[in-house]
Amino acid sequence: MLASCKQILTSLRHRCVSTVPATGSYGSLTDSVCQRLENILGKGNVSTSLPLREQHGRDESHHSCAPPDAVVFPSSLEQVAEVARTCSHERIPMIPFGTGTGLEGGVGAVEGGVCLDLSKMNSVVEVHSEDFYATVQPGVTRNALNGYIRDTGLFFPIDPGADASICGMAATSASGTNAVRYGTMRENVMNLQVVLADGRVLHTAGLNVRAKKSSAGFNLTNLFVGSEGTLGIITMATVRLYGVPEAAIAAVCSFPSVKAAVDTSVDILQAGIPIARVEFLDEISIGAANKFSKLDYPVCPTLFLEFTGSHLAVEEQTKAVGEIAQGNGGSEFKWAKSHEERAKLWKARHEWYYAGVTTLRPGVKGWTTDVCVPISKLTEVLTETKKDLDASPLIAPIIGHVGDGNFHCLILTDPSDKEEMAETKALARKMALRAQAVGGTCTGEHGVGRGKMDLLREEFGSVGMEVMRQIKASLDPLNIMNPGKVFLP
Repeated sequence: MLASCKQILTSLRHRCVSTVPATGSYGSLTDSVCQRLENILGKGNVSTSLPLREQHGRDESHHSCAPPDAVVFPSSLEQVAEVARTCSHERIPMIPFGTGTGLEGGVGAVEGGVCLDLSKMNSVVEVHSEDFYATVQPGVTRNALNGYIRDTGLFFPIDPGADASICGMAATSASGTNAVRYGTMRENVMNLQVVLADGRVLHTAGLNVRAKKSSAGFNLTNLFVGSEGTLGIITMATVRLYGVPEAAIAAVCSFPSVKAAVDTSVDILQAGIPIARVEFLDEISIGAANKFSKLDYPVCPTLFLEFTGSHLAVEEQTKAVGEIAQGNGGSEFKWAKSHEERAKLWKARHEWYYAGVTTLRPGVKGWTTDVCVPISKLTEVLTETKKDLDASPLIAPIIGHVGDGNFHCLILTDPSDKEEMAETKALARKMALRAQAVGGTCTGEHGVGRGKMDLLREEFGSVGMEVMRQIKASLDPLNIMNPGKVFLP
């Protein structure tokens, strides 16, 4: 009897996983299918132009361009659902596209298919300032939302640097410089409207539910946050808003070593100081920022800090952090007090990638990667990674959202040089495995995409991957939602 039960369970498990088709089992985007899509979307909203397809086949990562067979521009939920039904019927892959600012090749159409550019769905649907939330369509970017709600005294804090679309940020579980204070997209998405692979429409927290918390049912919202377009197309997001702080001030502090700078950030957190941002830049990053953004900071390991709250709270925070920094050999603070000064400081931080590729080694590509580790292991992992990078013949600056254990590396490499590419891949993999070995993750905010599928398997193990594949097969049995991402073949 037990043997019979095991056989049944094994059969069910394999049947579930085997519903995902193998590469090459997709339908073709024929002229008749294109005409049906044009009938749904209207003339001019379906394009097979090669330049447009190539534009939608790449993001800001090092991954090669993989253009779709067509790009479509829906302007309503109904159109997205009808496109999904058509593609499902024809077994044609679908790739959602927001602003193309991803860093792991998530928009590449590795199996061809239809790219859904959602930029025309760009309305702020509603803002409830008294309940601290806003609902937006997928074409709304974080800067557009903050501009829209400027007069309410509220703001949306998740800041990955790029002016990414909010629904795209949900799809990759983005975070950024404010995560130490406000969390990531996982903590700030309240509800999602999702078009599934077969055209059905799902509200992940329930239809029109906007309660601050719920213990009803499965947490479907967080299933789709970070799903990278592999489970459905996010067509609306309800996100948390926060009150604009009474006071804000930023500071820059230089340190004699990487260890001293990172130890300071750990000490700040362990002291319970509610700092708004604490960003690490190594000496290579600071040198590039000075050139690119016309700054004049000392070229040594540095922390960019921001303090927010009441005027009294900010004063208390700056005093406490100053004492901690000086105890670790830090310099006197250089202040950025006005809005303009703070904006210039954080703009320089957000332009780290462009500063690196244009000033450090012009003409090559930037290979970006990120990891996240427990705070207690941050100093160890970051300093060991820094040693590896310094010993490499390649230039590779490091920055980090060290307040939550997340740091990034930009390896400047020539894709046509096989030795450089081998060295780049080895450095990135070693960095990820070191993070995983201490209880960290291979990606804190970039996502898995095309570049970290093997590392995801290392992180979750066979059972974890099997469960994810079963969820994928249940929601997308034809494997037409952004295939070739997250899961290895």
